[in-house]
Amino acid sequence: LISGRMLRFTVFYRNHTKEYFQYVRMHCGDVMKPYLKDNSGSHGSPTSGMLHGIFFSCNTEFNNGQPPQDSPYGRYRFQVPAQRLFSPNTNLYFADFYCMYTAYHYVILVLAPKGSAGDHFCRERLPQLDISCNKFLTCSVEDGELIYRHAQDVILEIIYTEPVDLSLGVLGEISGHQLMSLSTADAKKDPSCKTCNISVGR
Repeated sequence: LISGRMLRFTVFYRNHTKEYFQYVRMHCGDVMKPYLKDNSGSHGSPTSGMLHGIFFSCNTEFNNGQPPQDSPYGRYRFQVPAQRLFSPNTNLYFADFYCMYTAYHYVILVLAPKGSAGDHFCRERLPQLDISCNKFLTCSVEDGELIYRHAQDVILEIIYTEPVDLSLGVLGEISGHQLMSLSTADAKKDPSCKTCNISVGR
């Protein structure tokens, strides 16, 4: 499933409704606050209903390196430079691997600043990944600058464990559609998939 092909990217992005971002501006001082993760993904995942974080995406279109213009989560998109959330001072954890009766698979990763409450939570419960060498999401130093890559073959769902100020990025409206059918909110994992389920016993 994971071919090892990695695509470069430069921003993390979060799609939501216009009302969500208005609420953040009016009632939260322009700061997006972490919230409790829902029960999407694998049954019994240690992050479901336990970990607080903010959901981001980073997948890009393979032909132009840009985020897709469609989203299941809302027509408004907040984009933040990748280095604002992911650097050598950030720990990366693997949280889940699942599908929803479809051909493509999702991988949930957690980004937690070193020493943060989210980092302590994940260190006790999740496998930690080498940020410069893994099959999903990497941050490496090349010619003196940070270069970011994501796996081409899966859809990554990134949970960032700390508050994020809107002043760190740019908010705008996408030109594509809101594809509600692709939403993973409270999505249930396909228990029959032989790719993302581990066989126990005979």
